[in-house]
Amino acid sequence: MIGQPFHVLDTVDSTNNYAMQQVNAGHISHGTAWFAREQTAGKGQRGKQWLSLPGENIILTIALQPNSLPLSRQFMLSVAVALGASDFFARYAGDETCIKWSNDIYWRDRKAGGILIENVLRGNTWQYAITGIGININQAQFPEHLPNPVSLRQITGKTWDSVALAKELCQCLEPWIKQLRPAHYNELLEAYKSRLFRLNEPGLYRMQGDYFQGIIRDVLPDGKLCLEKNGAILQLDFGEVEFVITR
Repeated sequence: MIGQPFHVLDTVDSTNNYAMQQVNAGHISHGTAWFAREQTAGKGQRGKQWLSLPGENIILTIALQPNSLPLSRQFMLSVAVALGASDFFARYAGDETCIKWSNDIYWRDRKAGGILIENVLRGNTWQYAITGIGININQAQFPEHLPNPVSLRQITGKTWDSVALAKELCQCLEPWIKQLRPAHYNELLEAYKSRLFRLNEPGLYRMQGDYFQGIIRDVLPDGKLCLEKNGAILQLDFGEVEFVITR
């Protein structure tokens, strides 16, 4: 079961780093989770830092064994984790919860959480997916350079038990991870697209310093974003386009 065992760490540089060390030492099994009250060097997508005030939020890493999922289908794992995380957040924040490509958790047009998956390979075998999830729970003030953060407390006006919610998040991931079989790939992808931020809606984007209006039309099974620009469809990999948030 995902989240069993569930370890609580007071302080760690990065839960993903800590989990990686435990995997390399051979001390863990599928579903093992680590929750940190404080991270001193949290990691985000594409080398960015994940910032979180001590004791305020969910800082969680889970070691997942992909089993029959081939590396060529690794985007499907990202899809399943994003669906589970959005299920969890929507329980409390409501149906304005969505997924921003590729796997950020959004509420309206504001970022509530992010996911970072790092793979452990043994030869050609995908041994583990070290799955880090950060979700803003009780934090009410954020660094000024962050463009659009939001927390569950800001949405609901309530203070939450972040450890209890992290365990609940693990439960929300379970049914989606169990669906990672070829027969369910299409179903997973359609569920993901049904929650996609800005799907079929005009939005502002930036590529190589150029700002333009675009419309997301699809996400392909390999994770490429199909973005319409001036009537043409661009197929974009992660990191090739930036969503511009205007407030």
